[in-house]
Amino acid sequence: MRKPVDATQTPAWGKLEQLHKELAPNLREWFAQDPARAERYTYQLADLHVDLSKNLINDDVLAALLELAEQVDVAERREAMFNGEHINITEDRAVLHTALRRAEGDTLEVDGQNVVADVHATLAKVYAFAEEVRSGVWRGVTGKPISTVVNIGIGGSDLGPVMVYEALAPYRQPGLECRFISNIDPTDCAETVADLDPETTLFIIASKTFTTLETLTNARMARDWFLSSLEAKGISTEGAIAKHFVAVSTALDKVAEFGIDPKNAFGFWNWVGGRYSVDSAVGTVLAVAVGPDNFNHFLAGFRAVDEHFRNTEPAKNVPLLMGLLNIWYVNFFGAASHAVLPYDQHLHRFAAYLQQLTMESNGKRVRWDGTPVTSATGEIFWGEPGTNGQHAFYQLIHQGTQLIPADFIAMANPAHPVRDGEQDVHELFLSNFLAQTAALAFGKTEAEVRAEGTPEEIVPARIFPGNRPTTSILGPELSPAVVGQLIALYEHITFVQGIVWGIDSFDQWGVELGKKLALQIAPAVSGDAEALAAQDASTQALIKAYRELRH
Repeated sequence: MRKPVDATQTPAWGKLEQLHKELAPNLREWFAQDPARAERYTYQLADLHVDLSKNLINDDVLAALLELAEQVDVAERREAMFNGEHINITEDRAVLHTALRRAEGDTLEVDGQNVVADVHATLAKVYAFAEEVRSGVWRGVTGKPISTVVNIGIGGSDLGPVMVYEALAPYRQPGLECRFISNIDPTDCAETVADLDPETTLFIIASKTFTTLETLTNARMARDWFLSSLEAKGISTEGAIAKHFVAVSTALDKVAEFGIDPKNAFGFWNWVGGRYSVDSAVGTVLAVAVGPDNFNHFLAGFRAVDEHFRNTEPAKNVPLLMGLLNIWYVNFFGAASHAVLPYDQHLHRFAAYLQQLTMESNGKRVRWDGTPVTSATGEIFWGEPGTNGQHAFYQLIHQGTQLIPADFIAMANPAHPVRDGEQDVHELFLSNFLAQTAALAFGKTEAEVRAEGTPEEIVPARIFPGNRPTTSILGPELSPAVVGQLIALYEHITFVQGIVWGIDSFDQWGVELGKKLALQIAPAVSGDAEALAAQDASTQALIKAYRELRH
């Protein structure tokens, strides 16, 4: 892969700097002067209606952003990704999460292997397992069907499955519950399994290498609970692990050593990063929860966005445009964070999911050739569902001193159509979705505040400056396909930003250091004097304080 283009040295970057100096954003005036603005800056992405018109852009800015994408070779890098080139430079790997949702029968040769055929072979195995559990054919050690599936993973093996499980609540099979364990804090495992029946519980251990510290520690704790619970009921534990534990892993030797039958291990590949893996075998728990048909619709949603991103002209390419808008705000307006505000309770874990996808990908200080970055990179992604957020942090977005771009997401059709007397509650809910973006864009002037008869001394507190940028995304309903579309949209937004910044968005070496140090510090915490002496003064003092406080 060629060296990254330094975006800050391109003609487009200089043009954007000048445009930023001259812009003087005024969304009120822009909309008044250009009645077609909303229509011109609204796009269709598969099932998603995407309105970019309340962003701080005009035609000149948009043209310069598209020139920037061309000058840093986004299209070339995009093709390299889709074709399986090793664009993950520091790990010398292909980046092929898009292959996870390619249609059966497609062919993509990577390192001498038809990866699409491999994907569908694994999917068939996952689906067969899911149907056995859902139908009751899969039975536990005492012959009872499974009623609870517990997924044990962390990072991408947890955040994606949890988010999608919550998002697709209306599609779950009744009588079959899924739970999730991720935190190495023993409270997580203990409280998750406390009220479960070991005879009807199945565990999925999701760890590619079957060595992840948190996941394997939790897996052993779950196994201890399971075996001791069976023994307490007078049930033989012989052969029980194989009937109640399966794995998402490629380390078959370690899987067998744990007691899991290797034929019940579902693999994935080193070209799938954890944060891009929810549509791989990591989603086995989802296939169980919502069924293979719905999981196929989920994959089709991803595929629709992949095809749009790969084939749609730049001026109408939604992931490209949204990625470039993020560059505009981070690098020219100095925005340090980005809010994602879903007006759908089933998306209450979406922002948490995006935190790993975006910040683990683009929180980098060197480019893919090892040279320092030449501009700010990454932004803090955060958010909560509306209308809860309105009563918490929206004040900062409306009247604070920081510019915080925000994406508002809503669905036209609710999972639960309810009326409060004559009022359609979903329409009341969506009125807030619409009102907040209007208020952020257009604000409230001093003249409007005074016209309300506001006392002179509090007029300043009631002025809203407006010109706070937002993107509105409206879908038909939160179906499996739409959830897939939303995930793929942000995957490709993240990709675009990484290419502009010249960074490798697919490694995560910053995650590794703390994990390695934890292994070195653990003996000191347990009382090893030599290990304690090897720590810095602050860590030593904290360990001593901990040991004094521990009962």
